[in-house]
Amino acid sequence: MINIIIGTISGIVSGMGMGGGTILILCLSLFLGKDQHVAQGANLIFFVPTSIVSTFINVKQKLVKWKVGIIVSIAGIVGAIVGAKISVNLNTNRLKLFFGLFLMAIAVMEIYTLFFKKEKVK
Repeated sequence: MINIIIGTISGIVSGMGMGGGTILILCLSLFLGKDQHVAQGANLIFFVPTSIVSTFINVKQKLVKWKVGIIVSIAGIVGAIVGAKISVNLNTNRLKLFFGLFLMAIAVMEIYTLFFKKEKVK
């Protein structure tokens, strides 16, 4: 049952464009005790169908800027290959450390944006 709850929450967050995979990795490793490498592998499998559905919905709503999307996709593929090669060669504790630092950096950026950056409404 916890798997279904984790998958549902991750899917909702992913569909909103906020990185449901980050939530998924965190939940799999913290609540289910999965190894960091296993959690990240599961995230990769989770990412494919959720990104296809999200992309379809955003294309249908005409929210996709194709030129930007293609450039970011190509860079993302290259980054994924490099990241996977690095990840495979790291021990679990070091991978957890880097993932934790990544989450902390994201949290700091979000808090900074919330309090110090005024977003312009279109």
